[in-house]
Amino acid sequence: MQPRPDRRPPAASTAAVPAVRTAPRLDSEVEVRRSARRRRTVTAYRENGRTVVLIPAAFSAAEERRWVDQMVAKLQTREDRRRRNLASDEDLMVRALELSDAHLRGRAVPASIRWVDNQNRRWGSCTPADRSIRLSSRLRGMPEYVVDYVLVHELAHLLEASHDEHFWALVRAYPQADRALGFLEGVEHGSAGSRPEDDDLEPGTVA
Repeated sequence: MQPRPDRRPPAASTAAVPAVRTAPRLDSEVEVRRSARRRRTVTAYRENGRTVVLIPAAFSAAEERRWVDQMVAKLQTREDRRRRNLASDEDLMVRALELSDAHLRGRAVPASIRWVDNQNRRWGSCTPADRSIRLSSRLRGMPEYVVDYVLVHELAHLLEASHDEHFWALVRAYPQADRALGFLEGVEHGSAGSRPEDDDLEPGTVA
């Protein structure tokens, strides 16, 4: 989507993850990034077929191993649950309607919603003219509150196409909006420069 749901709304305060050193590991599918700005939090996500774990720079080697093992297992559990709960487009529609009822007073009702594989620079997109919503398959396996945030963002576009103050007021009806934005910014920062130039979007699409 352009603007994307990870675009920072006015006056938001969540900080992006800074560039960090990558620690070599025996498992080439796991990349550890240490950050001096992190004090206690640990985050894990998938990126280009590998697992990225963000940890505080002060962690010892033993703490790194323990947390990486724990986060990889937790990530796998989340992905398995997400695949079960939102495996199909029909599951997405059910979840979207639940979120609309909970946070948008049921006013945002999409005509269709589906997973797509061709959105590499956008987490989701919406075409208000036909009330269709698309979510990037890169979201699969991410925390539920992050997927829910992107759904709420796109649902809000059914009520307000622009990214004005009214739009962000709608989005922030979702209690974990800022937390999800911070997570997505961290993912975007970690993969900066590795994305294709463009995505295939339909005419009239907003993001």
